[in-house]
Amino acid sequence: MENNAGDLQSKSPFAVKDCALITIATGIKVQNLKEFAAALKDVPAGSIYYHFWGRLLRPLFDEPEYNNDFASWAYRGLQDKFLAEQLSMVIPTDYVDMEGLRQEMVEVVEQRLDEFEYVPWSKADQQFHFLKSQIVIFDTGIRYENPIELVPQIINLSTGSIYYHFIDARNRTDDREDDFSSWLKGLSNEYDELVKTLCSVDPYFSSLKEIRLIVSNIFQEFFGKVEQ
Repeated sequence: MENNAGDLQSKSPFAVKDCALITIATGIKVQNLKEFAAALKDVPAGSIYYHFWGRLLRPLFDEPEYNNDFASWAYRGLQDKFLAEQLSMVIPTDYVDMEGLRQEMVEVVEQRLDEFEYVPWSKADQQFHFLKSQIVIFDTGIRYENPIELVPQIINLSTGSIYYHFIDARNRTDDREDDFSSWLKGLSNEYDELVKTLCSVDPYFSSLKEIRLIVSNIFQEFFGKVEQ
């Protein structure tokens, strides 16, 4: 591979950040499916985001049955396995923003409500509490000038770094892409194939450790192919 280090030095280096999530109560809690449907329409978009993605940075003491908090509550709190499965089929990466995702959730819940002659309730100690989060970002001080420098280092990044650069980035950037892709696109079009592969990864069904390994393998395969 041709060394473009001189050219790349004029570009901004990749700044490795780490992060943590601080969980914040919204004060909104529901006990039955009708209340749940109504609350979904009004809670902050950040709460929708948290209940789909926050699990990745939360300590888990057991493997959840479903991949988002709403589906888990439908199963555990309302004991409605059918609704839980329907909610678990709502994939956040299929929607361009949180409002589109919110609308889909509302439609699924309201359709289920129409199928009941009564409103399903949870027990008093199994209410659903809508939460949101605030992300705290840490600058690690680590900088990479050339993409090839990332090849041996990605596998050593913290899960917080992976969350910030590969999950959070897709929610906060205009192009809804990860930070690695945004940086590479600003360097050279020779990385277009690498960017395309990174952007094709759907992180929703993977743990942060699995995502880290996937991204590491993508970089290794690309630069191994280029160097041959």
